[in-house]
Amino acid sequence: MTNTNPIWKTLLLATVLLVGALYALPNLFGSDPAVQVSGRNADLTSQDVSRFTRILAEDGFANAEIRQEENRFLALFKSEDDQIRARDAIANVLDPNEFITTLNLEPASPEWLRGIAEPMNLGLDLRGGVHFLMEVDMNSAINSAEERFVPAWKREVREARIRGTSISHDNGILSARFRTVAQRDQMLEIFREEALDLAFDTREEGENAFITANLTEFAAEEERRSALQQNVTTLRNRINELGVSEPVIQQQGADRIVVQLPGVQDTARAKEILGATATLEYRLVSTRSDARAYTRREDGSTIMLDRDIIVTGDQIKGASSGIDTNSGTPAVFVNLDNAGARRMQEVTQDNVGNPMAVVYIENRIDTKEVNGLPVKTTTKIEEVINVATIRDVLSHRFQTTGLIANEAADLALLLRAGALKAPVEIVEERTVGPSLGKDNIRQGFLSAVVGLMLVVIFMGVYYRVFGLIAGAALVINVVMIIAILGLLQATLTLPGIAGIVLTMGMAVDANVLIFERIREELRAGGAVQAAISAGYDKAFTTIADANITTLIAAIVLFSMGTGPIKGFAITLCLGILTSMFTAIFGSRVLVNALYGNRRLSTLPI
Repeated sequence: MTNTNPIWKTLLLATVLLVGALYALPNLFGSDPAVQVSGRNADLTSQDVSRFTRILAEDGFANAEIRQEENRFLALFKSEDDQIRARDAIANVLDPNEFITTLNLEPASPEWLRGIAEPMNLGLDLRGGVHFLMEVDMNSAINSAEERFVPAWKREVREARIRGTSISHDNGILSARFRTVAQRDQMLEIFREEALDLAFDTREEGENAFITANLTEFAAEEERRSALQQNVTTLRNRINELGVSEPVIQQQGADRIVVQLPGVQDTARAKEILGATATLEYRLVSTRSDARAYTRREDGSTIMLDRDIIVTGDQIKGASSGIDTNSGTPAVFVNLDNAGARRMQEVTQDNVGNPMAVVYIENRIDTKEVNGLPVKTTTKIEEVINVATIRDVLSHRFQTTGLIANEAADLALLLRAGALKAPVEIVEERTVGPSLGKDNIRQGFLSAVVGLMLVVIFMGVYYRVFGLIAGAALVINVVMIIAILGLLQATLTLPGIAGIVLTMGMAVDANVLIFERIREELRAGGAVQAAISAGYDKAFTTIADANITTLIAAIVLFSMGTGPIKGFAITLCLGILTSMFTAIFGSRVLVNALYGNRRLSTLPI
């Protein structure tokens, strides 16, 4: 007798079935609209949770499901209308400087199941959310790159002891004015040695000699590419700080970035964080003739600051918000990188006892109607938020005060995530409502179920009992795909559902090859048990070849594709791997359990 199952094979299949069903189960419960409350600068206390619960009860939401997870309070509702009304009720009472109130979608799984498994993430086309198309201001990137040469040129002129010069960057041109041609030619050689990325030109006007420069075309293109890549990285870091699951951030064209945030319903804070270009600059208070005037936030007065920047937000590698122990006011605790720390140490060492100012810089984009057409204007806000006397030499870590609580929290987030290398503007915004997502889920689920039923019916009619065994293996295959997606916290999209449906046809194809081989062996007069064994053994090479070639194509799709292509490739790859297990190993265990180790003259195939 042949075709018996060792105990380990039976246990392995049973374990896979149990674990797969457990990790696939949360996806049956869906998600509920929720209101989320979290603390800005401190963890929520039991008194806070009691207060939130009381507010909801007073507004008629006493039956809302309440959860407290880590540093957030969740209230779950049955409809979006209740969710929005509850959000408004809470937000109207809470201080926005202490608490963040947002809309969210939370798994509706039972509590015992949430501690074991989480449902797979759903993409924008299924869960709903927001789609942004952002345009990078490349001119600002080029201007910023050129402006970085101004302090270096000034330092070189001072070291050469040349007086009566003027160095500036205006209208997109770096310019240096000298009293004589000899002075100009002397500095031109120095500038050229230290700035290989600049293309220089010279001219004379009256008694003055000028050097003008711009980035070379190659350097400008590199700066544009760098600005786009750094902005993509920065936006990804900011979205991670917001806690959005499985966002899509990718380049589109030469100067645009696509951002998709599945599950985000309250887009105001997301837009505020994504588009913000807030950063800090540290400058010395100056009485020099070339000092620049800045407005102080606290009283609107003017203060003169040195044009040379000590450090900027680009040199900040870490930041956190908190409370200054001396003044009791909100503060941002800043960590500098090595280059910034050395620069800060050099400047503060030479200026102990002198005042240093912190400049808060933000680019704000406003849209106004002019002659019936929307016109966007960018306003650069530069305010001195803090002036303090340097009491000691500063280096890697120090603090900045002068902000209110929500500004300190948001600024710390922006500094942690990194500064945008160039301003971005949201040129397109599309919101996908949850109702559309539900329709997509329903239709996608229906297509998968109909496809599965048709395949099982056909296999049952054509291969009889063996066809039903193939159908059972196919169901196990689908459960395993969903379980793995949930276990990996991967994102399922509509193209991903298409990949699952395609996998159903490919998965049953392996069983077709096996069953046809068994039929051939039976028609040739072979014994039943020998035919079963030959069918599985001899078809394995053909099945492996077909699946490996398809897997290679799926891997190429995943590595080179973006967005929907990746979603399709992920489910296709998983489906190929799981179908190899279920069609070959799983179905054989079932066949052996039913027909193995028995004397048979025919098979229901």
